[in-house]
Amino acid sequence: MDILVIILALGLLMAAAYRGWSVILVAPICALLAVALGLGMNQVLPFYSNVFMTKMVGFVQLYFPVFLLGAIFGKLVEMSGAAASLSAAIVGWLGERHVVLSVVLACAVLTFGGVSLFVVAFAVYPLAAVLFRQSNIPKRLIPGTIALGSFTFTMDALPGTPQIQNVIPTAVFKTNLYAAPILGCSGALFILVLGMAYLQWQRRRAQDGYGEGHTNEPERVEVAAKRLHPLLALLPLALVTATNLGMVRWIDTHYGTTFDFATIGLADLGKVEIAKTSGIWAIELALCLGIISTLAIGYRRMRDRLGQGMQPAISGSLLASMNTASEYGFGAVIAALPGFMAVKNFLATRFTDPLINEAVSINVLAGITGSASGGLSLALGVMGDQYKAAGLSAGIDPQVLHRVASMASGGMDTLPHNGAVITLLLITGLTHRQSYKDIFAITCLKTLAVFFVIGLYRVTGLH
Repeated sequence: MDILVIILALGLLMAAAYRGWSVILVAPICALLAVALGLGMNQVLPFYSNVFMTKMVGFVQLYFPVFLLGAIFGKLVEMSGAAASLSAAIVGWLGERHVVLSVVLACAVLTFGGVSLFVVAFAVYPLAAVLFRQSNIPKRLIPGTIALGSFTFTMDALPGTPQIQNVIPTAVFKTNLYAAPILGCSGALFILVLGMAYLQWQRRRAQDGYGEGHTNEPERVEVAAKRLHPLLALLPLALVTATNLGMVRWIDTHYGTTFDFATIGLADLGKVEIAKTSGIWAIELALCLGIISTLAIGYRRMRDRLGQGMQPAISGSLLASMNTASEYGFGAVIAALPGFMAVKNFLATRFTDPLINEAVSINVLAGITGSASGGLSLALGVMGDQYKAAGLSAGIDPQVLHRVASMASGGMDTLPHNGAVITLLLITGLTHRQSYKDIFAITCLKTLAVFFVIGLYRVTGLH
């Protein structure tokens, strides 16, 4: 019965999201329904205040600046013409025969450069629509193509990616964004190769062309994008990546292991454990530099619409962070129920290998919350110390735990109620029925990639 309660709550959340309901509204309702059915009505209000809201606010407190700065940076990259310039340059280098790969790599460059995932979809979709129409490729394949470039190898596999899914494990395992570079690069290549093979297979077997009567068709896109030289457009993205690496080392050296407010006469404020925050601080500072550099190279092109352009970016970051935080709160409530403890104990007894246990547990929670960052934060918050202790006992480097956790969060996270999936379909003017099967196929491939990486580590010992 306890497990059925969790299944019911998750099913309702997925169904509501599939129908377009906001998870900010639906997630607490489904979570509290699970409490009422599993523990009784008397427990609903205490769970709402001390579990759902506490976890939701804690997530916003820790990670909202990353969402905000990432959204602003991504919008500036778009407004300055850098995104269009890089995308068009990639198409020019690869040729029109490789349209699908061009769109994937355009998304990958932007994502790895620090542009938020949902902003990448906004920036690349107009170009993708024009290219797909010119090459007579079905429009329904665009979401899967953007998902492969944005939601997979550059989100959590490639070492150094500044996306939130690669930032969160740094606080638990005391690592940095470049953890386990060999495993990360191997996993990224695995996903890219199989993902491209799937998309090309779907393209070949498609009997229809781009199609007619679509909604949200872009009116105009600058395919040539000659306003910025590609190398100049690449500069802010490269600065974010390089600065992030340097800042991690500088913060650790400058602050040491802890910062004690008592040293400046503010003992009531306690201490800050630098190892838990250095990765977050580093990417925040790197994104700030990326914002400044983008303004420097593109201010004249966007000064007249800068204020107006920032509004959707800020609103989008609020929506994205609150969606994720709400799903995180939902997951925290589910994790506190007896049914989840039964699932947790089952996983612990069935998967004694620390890496397999970590991968499966995080995949399950990412699927429940419909969020890679929400499921990852929840899993590491509840079981992070357990993973770390088991890993140390088995002689597993914390870098490996970091990379497996990060990649596992990007496995089954993209179920129908995932906020990024819903946003991507809205941007492209398509429905779950038209395009979700391709997104789900990519989801299965990136889930498989986690276990490929674990197997590679077990066979070679490389990380």
